[in-house]
Amino acid sequence: MDRPELADFLRRRREQLTPSDVGVPPGARRRTPGLRRDEVAALAGISTDYYTRLEQARGPRPSVQVLASLARALRYSDDECDYLYRLCGHGAPGRARSDTHVGPGLMHLLAKLDDTPALVITDLGEALVQNRMSELLVGDYSGYQGLSRYVPYRWFTDLAARARAPEADWARLGRQHVADLRATAARRSGDADVVELIDRLNSESAEFARLWGEHEVAVRLSDTKRMLHPEVGQIDVRCETLLTPNAAQRLLVFTPLPGTDAAEKLELLRVIGTQTMTGST
Repeated sequence: MDRPELADFLRRRREQLTPSDVGVPPGARRRTPGLRRDEVAALAGISTDYYTRLEQARGPRPSVQVLASLARALRYSDDECDYLYRLCGHGAPGRARSDTHVGPGLMHLLAKLDDTPALVITDLGEALVQNRMSELLVGDYSGYQGLSRYVPYRWFTDLAARARAPEADWARLGRQHVADLRATAARRSGDADVVELIDRLNSESAEFARLWGEHEVAVRLSDTKRMLHPEVGQIDVRCETLLTPNAAQRLLVFTPLPGTDAAEKLELLRVIGTQTMTGST
């Protein structure tokens, strides 16, 4: 691990970014160029002390998970992300298959959608980054580990994963999950993570095994959803999906369904979230 080079690489990018680049409110007069260390740390989901030690060339070797978070926070390109990994002695993340590095273009777009629920997921349904409104609408997906990182796995193995959808919609949503996974499996035939997910679902869920056997195939690009929120009730939204060129990642954007009270309820969620953040400081 090259600590001095890593420290310089992090610091220079931090100083080049502005709050508007990453969706951070500018706040009061800033004494340093670019972002503050605590802002980068918050964006990456790590402590300010840990990030500060990295910039001072005295931190521990970051894990690949921490590097992925830093790459997203600092809006590194694919080439810069590869360089970041190599500075820390890790192999560069592969992109021909499953890709967990969210590029600066998607991150910039996500930052602009601060009042609209949006998140970036992989082709297997692992959430890579969510904005605040997305967390308020669907919950915080960042804490899942193992196969539970994947939405289809949670859907078929954990009844709690269905809590925010009306029971009348479960059959339709389940079929969509399976058809979409079938399309991913065809595109990434033989990939270990895809094979493991399908094998485990077939062995753990009779419902999944039955649907998988029907051989339906469809990539989910647009859908209408009824979301059951514990505080504001049912919210009817339109979910639009933007695929990356290699189809490895998807930006999901939830907009209020016209003719419903969804816009008012999403605004109420935004206010509730603001009050929660204010009350916790």
